[in-house]
Amino acid sequence: MSLDLNRKTVTKNAFRITKRRNHTAIRIRVPGGHLNASQIARIARIAEQFGDGNLHITTRQGFEIPNIPFEKMAEVNAALRPLIEELELEHGVKIDNPAAGYPAAGMRNISACIGNRTCPFANTDTTGLAQRIEAVVYPHDFHTKIAITGCPNDCIKAHMQDFGIIAICIPEYDYDQCIGCEACAKACQRKVTGAIEMNGSKVVRDERRCIGCGECVLACPTSAWTRKPGKYYRLLVMGRTGKKNPRLAMPFLDRVNEEVVTKVIANTMAYVDRYILRCLPKEHIGYIVDRTGFNVFRDEVLQGVVLNTEARLAKTIQWPGYNTLNDANLKTTK
Repeated sequence: MSLDLNRKTVTKNAFRITKRRNHTAIRIRVPGGHLNASQIARIARIAEQFGDGNLHITTRQGFEIPNIPFEKMAEVNAALRPLIEELELEHGVKIDNPAAGYPAAGMRNISACIGNRTCPFANTDTTGLAQRIEAVVYPHDFHTKIAITGCPNDCIKAHMQDFGIIAICIPEYDYDQCIGCEACAKACQRKVTGAIEMNGSKVVRDERRCIGCGECVLACPTSAWTRKPGKYYRLLVMGRTGKKNPRLAMPFLDRVNEEVVTKVIANTMAYVDRYILRCLPKEHIGYIVDRTGFNVFRDEVLQGVVLNTEARLAKTIQWPGYNTLNDANLKTTK
């Protein structure tokens, strides 16, 4: 890297320090993972004009353009302006100078499955939700990963994120519409958790086992099962990969509305600002929660949050994970 460049300034501007001397790579945000053809063509032109014509689709549904000379960064930022205006500013994100490129890189691209714009199983428009959350949390410097999935199938792998948002439904049953065909029970028994059973000709649903997938609604031929009006979500917290201690995210809130989800995520940024170890280059949120304790995290992120009447809150959380020490693979010396 050239000596007159500040590494922190480069990375904050969404450029990566790469292994190729005097060259960088730009990360392009695509909140919700949705692009039109002209936007894809614009990204391709930037790669051809300033890079070597190659593109990488990141695991978070963004794009990375490698092999850009450092001296071309200002030109790349100017070329990105239409994309930033269309994908960020038009959805309410506040960026003072879009011609200067991205103002932060800590908040990772918010990824989403295709949602109910296309998928019959999805309970919500995941891309639209991702764009609205983007307007709340970006720009931000804290290393944070958010993903949204349209149903408990979890195609986006919400369980591996700092915040995994699962769109769910609250199924409602109309006895007068039911013909006792058992389609809902069979679907739930074969595909899901077995929350629905038949007791003679009577349908019985165990709310403790219901995950809000909506398979009963899809299976019912007479619309005896319907989705309760409104949008509801399960918020999973503090999943992670990485070298230290990978683990699955666990449910923190269930059956909450969008306002609750966005407020909790926004409050978490203030919580991180208070407790992060600034002596480290970056610290994942999950490790801060481990250090402060779940109760501190819970109390601070729920400040000012008004839970909707259907909401459920986890009293405590134990995250499943594994440590790197594996006794079965250790050699004994005798």
